Amino acid sequence: MATKKQNDNTMTPMMRQFFNMKNQHPDALLLFRCGDFYETYCDDAVEASRILGITLTRRNNGASAGAEMAGFPHHALDTYLPKLIRAGKRVAICDQLEDPKKKRAELRGKKGLSAEDKMVRRGITELVTPGVAMSDNVLNYKENNFLAAVHFGKGSCGISFLDISTGEFLTGEGTYDYVEKLIGNFQPKEVLYDRARKADFERFFGTKLCTFELDDWVFTEQTARQKLLKHFGTKSLKGFGVDHLHNGIVASGAIMQYLELTQHTHISHITSLARIEEDKFVRLDQFTIRSLELLSPLQEDGSSLLGVIDRTVTPMGGRLLRRWIVFPLKDVHPIQERLDIVEYFFKDTTFRATVDDEFHRIGDLERIISKAAVGRVSPREVVQLYHALAALRPVREACVHTDNEALRKVGEQLNLCEALRDRIAKEIQPDPPLLVNKGDVIAPGYSPELDDLRSIRDNGKQYLLQIQERESQETGISSLKVGYNNVFGYYLEVRNTFKDKVPSDWIRKQTLAQAERYITPELKEYEEKILGADEKIIILETQLFNELVQDMQKFIPQIQIDANIIAHLDCLLSFAKVSESNRYVRPVIDDSDVIDIKQGRHPVIETQLPIGEKYVPNDVELDTEKDQIMMITGPNMAGKSALLRQTALIVLLAQMGCFVPAESARVGLVDKIFTRVGASDNISLGESTFMVEMTEAANILNNVTPKSLVLFDELGRGTSTYDGISIAWAIVEYLHENPRARARTLFATHYHELNEMEKSFPRIHNFNVSVKEVDGKVIFLRKLEPGGSEHSFGIHVAEIAGMPRSIVKRANTVLKELEADNANVGSAVKKPDMEKVAQNREGVQLSFFQLDDPVLSQVRDEILNLDINNLTPVEALNKLNEIKKIVTGKS
Repeated sequence: MATKKQNDNTMTPMMRQFFNMKNQHPDALLLFRCGDFYETYCDDAVEASRILGITLTRRNNGASAGAEMAGFPHHALDTYLPKLIRAGKRVAICDQLEDPKKKRAELRGKKGLSAEDKMVRRGITELVTPGVAMSDNVLNYKENNFLAAVHFGKGSCGISFLDISTGEFLTGEGTYDYVEKLIGNFQPKEVLYDRARKADFERFFGTKLCTFELDDWVFTEQTARQKLLKHFGTKSLKGFGVDHLHNGIVASGAIMQYLELTQHTHISHITSLARIEEDKFVRLDQFTIRSLELLSPLQEDGSSLLGVIDRTVTPMGGRLLRRWIVFPLKDVHPIQERLDIVEYFFKDTTFRATVDDEFHRIGDLERIISKAAVGRVSPREVVQLYHALAALRPVREACVHTDNEALRKVGEQLNLCEALRDRIAKEIQPDPPLLVNKGDVIAPGYSPELDDLRSIRDNGKQYLLQIQERESQETGISSLKVGYNNVFGYYLEVRNTFKDKVPSDWIRKQTLAQAERYITPELKEYEEKILGADEKIIILETQLFNELVQDMQKFIPQIQIDANIIAHLDCLLSFAKVSESNRYVRPVIDDSDVIDIKQGRHPVIETQLPIGEKYVPNDVELDTEKDQIMMITGPNMAGKSALLRQTALIVLLAQMGCFVPAESARVGLVDKIFTRVGASDNISLGESTFMVEMTEAANILNNVTPKSLVLFDELGRGTSTYDGISIAWAIVEYLHENPRARARTLFATHYHELNEMEKSFPRIHNFNVSVKEVDGKVIFLRKLEPGGSEHSFGIHVAEIAGMPRSIVKRANTVLKELEADNANVGSAVKKPDMEKVAQNREGVQLSFFQLDDPVLSQVRDEILNLDINNLTPVEALNKLNEIKKIVTGKS
């Protein structure tokens, strides 16, 4: 559609201008400024109408008549733009680059101008994409908004992440599996890659990411290095510790090229490029992050670990906490340092209260200074920056006077930026408007010129009266008065009786029947001031504000360090808050292979229990020498899955530097946490539940080490009983026997046959989650006890789920037959006689009822539920009539 109309020579000048802009970014939705509206045309209009819910119309003039059109008021951009970005659209904003009124004034009287000459000049001022959004309406204040780039190198894959809203710039490289893990952890909003490698990208990273393809020349090391060196103003990248990451450098350079493409050139807040250090963090793959519900719950009404432990006050702290959860530490010293600070917050409540109070005043220090770098900071945000810098002083003082060495270092590193803070206090109003063009941004007393203009604007009439009184007294003209008209502006009017008293320097401009009008140099000068005061005030305020913003950029590195320190403290303060309210204890962290948790609890489930119900805690002991594998059996709904997850969450919390929900906990550091829990299809890729299950299990077994923690929950449910038992047995045996895979493991299963492994493998021990059966009802005790279990109580679970009674009853009958067939066979699993089971139904009297006939099953249930001994003849006839109605289907 667009190409056809563009080639039409009869197209209106404005539509030609539109298509010229569209050609610059054909893959972006173009918002074309027309007066007070942003308009979209053709295919863009159809798409915008669908996403934004705005009316789709058609142009009705020129060669473009019939072209689709949809628009919205320009002042509503902040409302509609976020919707387009969240829908994954790239949006090019085309603005008017000159004032239409001034344009018309300039052209007035000129002849021989073409239609193009009369057009308002327009240009694309910004290209907004999901990965480079800066608007508060688009960004989540507690989430990073990462743009990523992937480079397919010869020996490894490079990856880079940039959050342009904060200035964080990271890079790394490794296997495709490692890069996929990083993408899952950082969750970028947009990913860049070489268009020639599209097939490879989709094969390794799937098709669900929001992506953009770049030309192959972008992904060359020479181009990338030049971009990075030019930006950072350095001769090499050795100072950033990334010089050896050749593929990572290429990916980082691709991001810088993309910023240039999207016209994001004011990026002085991107001050460094940091290496993602794989060896410092616990590995968590996407399956584990999802199944442990670390960042988001699996169910809409559920809760995640982040939701429970996030008590952060600052946006920077909230964003950092998300990263800490998916990047737990695996070095004892930094973990102990974090735990020491959390404990100090516990002990010194005055210190904690002081820091907490000041943090509430800080706001998003990181994104405010980033906005200053790109020139998009508002006056209110500048004042918020002042409050943040003012809050740093008491935080610094509190930290340097503690007896905790780490906190003292933190305090000493805080830069109060007093020069900037004082400038803001001196130059900006305490409560300015959101936009500079609203006026009253600059504080009184800072600019004499501005104060004079404001005085003229606010006190113009009073000043004119002062002139009138002064001149009247000096000349003796008692009837003198000041007036105004559109012809020659302000004037002094003198009645004819006083003409002889008019000073010689007054200039006569108009003669009336009874008076004459004069102007003076002073009056003319004041006229120029008063008539242009408002416009001059806005121009001067904008100039002064921009000068301040420009000078703020000198403080970007110091403020970014401050923001990072505040974020760390905020996370640790959050740990102290949640630990106190939820009764967590400090774990013992060491380099051993022991995990010893006493009375551990699930940090999320315990917060969601009904009032009055308490979570049942349990002990877990694991090591690689005696108690490597816990084989956990027990009935459905008894709590096996919760036990597995709580163990992983306790370990993860401990290695984040947080206290844990237990009476005591000793955690020998783990290098990786693997989970295989739950069942789900991936139908879009043609993968069954069992295929997904085996893929995840293979990932674990191919990457496990003796320092890992492995959780298997109901492995093998997606296939036949015999296949499932065989695979589960082989996997457990591999973990036990292979020296490179001797990981601490919790294996929950319904395959009671696996209890036999304890007899042959010394480091496998059976446990069960106990239940109590009273009067045919099962009571879940949720307590872990030594020894295996032989019952799943699945039929009981089906009954309390609301399964029809006839099905529950029949299931119990079939179960008894199957158990009888397998009685006294030891560890061997005998094939059940299903023909015998099918024949043995409720007895000869009901053998004609077929279970797959719902009508006959209902009739049978009605008969079985009759109390024959207490039934009167009339009730018997009525019941018989009801059964007849069931059979005939008549009500």
